[in-house]
Amino acid sequence: MQRTARVLAVIAGLCALVLATEAPAQKYPSRPVKIMVGFSAGGPVDVVARIVGDRLSNKLGQPFVVENRAGANGMIAAEGVARADADGYTILACNSSTITLNKTLFKDIRYDPQADFAPLTTVVSAPLVLVVNPENPKTANVKTVADLVAAAKAAPGALAYGSGGNGNLAHLAMELLSQKAGIKMIHVPYRGGSAAEVGVLAQEVLAVFDPLSAVPLVKAGKLRALAVSSAERLPALPDVPTVAEAGYPGFDISFWVGFFMPKATPAPILETLHREILAAAKDPTAQEKLGSQGVVSVLSQTEYAAKIAKETKELAEVVTAANIKAE
Repeated sequence: MQRTARVLAVIAGLCALVLATEAPAQKYPSRPVKIMVGFSAGGPVDVVARIVGDRLSNKLGQPFVVENRAGANGMIAAEGVARADADGYTILACNSSTITLNKTLFKDIRYDPQADFAPLTTVVSAPLVLVVNPENPKTANVKTVADLVAAAKAAPGALAYGSGGNGNLAHLAMELLSQKAGIKMIHVPYRGGSAAEVGVLAQEVLAVFDPLSAVPLVKAGKLRALAVSSAERLPALPDVPTVAEAGYPGFDISFWVGFFMPKATPAPILETLHREILAAAKDPTAQEKLGSQGVVSVLSQTEYAAKIAKETKELAEVVTAANIKAE
């Protein structure tokens, strides 16, 4: 009897320990969660963070509050999250450059994108659209990527393209195409993608890898789309091929927005947030809102980590080959 009582006491103790261990996970989150955004309010990263944050608040019963810490191409917010407690109450929402490009471009970066963060998932992906101005006499007959490459080869180092600045994705996309095609063009950096778009409309430059703001201009005939930079075609421009389809296999550069946690965040919390962010992205109401920022795109944590590693390596190679320096 005494032995049985001792066994039952041990079992009861173990059950209590299990319940005590599971309790914190079951209660998560028990207080407000901060989503840190390294860019200004109203931009793509901020908009996505707020859409997802609202859904998480409704589903998990605690406020998910966006805090904007703009500056240094997202590095201020990223460093803050990298140094935050890994308790599940600080999330980073950022763009692809913050994770895959900053480490290559900036010597004074104070976080390691792969060592300091646990990736959750991407939410939207926005390919770039390679465009020319059909009213520009120099590009009136440029209707394909092959035409643009031929024009560049006919005048090596004489044709100019624009981008939103040294080291941004539009700059790297054109440099990658130039490297693959064996051409040399003049880079004209503008102060942002919108200014570069104006540059091609004003015939100051011949071509630009434009953000999705180009789509209405393409449909209106103001710009001519030659290709999109992603691995798959853009639903809004279904007849426009990818750069890969145009003859350069493996070409895949997109601006994406995703979420991260400090590296040591407990697995159950990561799994909870991953599951709920995916559910948010699939919710019809949220999906419609997210669609205004790009193509809704979610990945498993493993797929996301692999994507980051691949893009980091490829972009570093482009930067080195083109000797690109950050502004």
